[in-house]
Amino acid sequence: MNRSSRWTTSLAEAQHVPYWLDRPGRPRPEPALTGAETCDLLVVGGGYSGLWTALIAKERDPGRDVVLVEGREAGWAASGRNGGFCAASLTHGLANGLTRWPGEIHTLERLGARNLDAIEAALARHRIDCDFERTGEIDVATEPYQARELKEWHEQLRRAGLAEGIEYLDADAVRARVDSPTFRAGLHDRRGVALLDPAKLAWGLKRACLALGVRVYEHTPALTLRPYGAGMAVRTPYGSVRARAVALGTNVFPSLVRRVRPYTVPVYDYALMTEPLTAGQLASVGWRGRQGLGDSANQFHYFRLSADNRILWGGYDAVYPYGGRVRAEYDHRPETYAKLAGHFFTCFPQLEGVRFTHAWGGAIDTCSRFSAFFGTAHRGRVAYAAGYTGLGVGATRFGAEVMLDLLAGERTERTELEMVRSKPLPFPPEPFAWTGIALTKWSLARADAHDGRRNLWLRTMDRLGLGFDS
Repeated sequence: MNRSSRWTTSLAEAQHVPYWLDRPGRPRPEPALTGAETCDLLVVGGGYSGLWTALIAKERDPGRDVVLVEGREAGWAASGRNGGFCAASLTHGLANGLTRWPGEIHTLERLGARNLDAIEAALARHRIDCDFERTGEIDVATEPYQARELKEWHEQLRRAGLAEGIEYLDADAVRARVDSPTFRAGLHDRRGVALLDPAKLAWGLKRACLALGVRVYEHTPALTLRPYGAGMAVRTPYGSVRARAVALGTNVFPSLVRRVRPYTVPVYDYALMTEPLTAGQLASVGWRGRQGLGDSANQFHYFRLSADNRILWGGYDAVYPYGGRVRAEYDHRPETYAKLAGHFFTCFPQLEGVRFTHAWGGAIDTCSRFSAFFGTAHRGRVAYAAGYTGLGVGATRFGAEVMLDLLAGERTERTELEMVRSKPLPFPPEPFAWTGIALTKWSLARADAHDGRRNLWLRTMDRLGLGFDS
């Protein structure tokens, strides 16, 4: 049997559904909206962005009348399909933040750390059990040039006063934590990342919203948004909602504010989940600290242990569908599953024979600066946040606070940030978007194969502040 068929054999019994959502204890959806509703605040979207907005709105003002509508079920999209890396970073990592907002990076890091602490506190306050573990994360180098770059980057962070809690690991040190023959070095961020169960977080947030009096309607897509007197009106298939203010947490799906749509494109990301490791298999890998991991390539993998000692292995392929459409058929991609399986056993050859039980994909709302952007519409009666680019598990709570600040017309430390006041560059129309993204992906793969050297196209994109990332 050749190596390729051995890898694909590991996928023979994999179910093509997200592991996190494939649970017998999955909560029943709330009934769809029928008839007319009125409220103080309407939240559109039942992922993390919308759920945090509704929850914090009620915590700030328990008397506020809040309605949340969700087109399918809470947490069914990106919020139930991601890797469960809950990062303190609000800027898709320190490197991106330092490049784009060097003058306020210390403030952004402080606010991000406070946001992660606030998430942990909210989980305790509302008794949300989502297997939250403050394990930290290790960025690993798998090539000699990546090891050099990680060491140089750590020194740069030290000089900038941003290296607290971040430790450089040589090959022996990183392999003492998690053992792979491919690991050459690592940066261990001890405090800035927690791991959790994504679906349990979404379901727990929904339960907390309901307990505080939020009226939640599922299987209720918002179809139109228009002014209505001093407020706004949203039409749904079987009814409507009139609200004083509206917060849009629709992220990857087309915004009800049409001018926001060019700022994001959907990028499909894929993941595998193994069967639970035996005690012997787990011992062969080490991983006693249960840290999350990601490699340092442009086309990178992210991987972590679940509560029952499965390994989630995702990333690498980032697929943009021509036209930027979000369709269920893109959630399943066998050629990527096979590629990921091969990469998994290259990283962990000692786990040969392990089977994958789940293989799935989902769309990420990607923007050209990789981190979220914010704004208002309809004379400040509508607020939106989008563009988290795959790092929204933690940052969406911060985005919820920004949206509520904007709707209240308040000047806060959050709303005064350049990151909040500025917008990314929009993506061009087709065929230019598809051509540009395809060329960028090809160039990133080429850089990975040539010691990280970026060609003229990537250097130009860097200067323009444009990018493409999974």
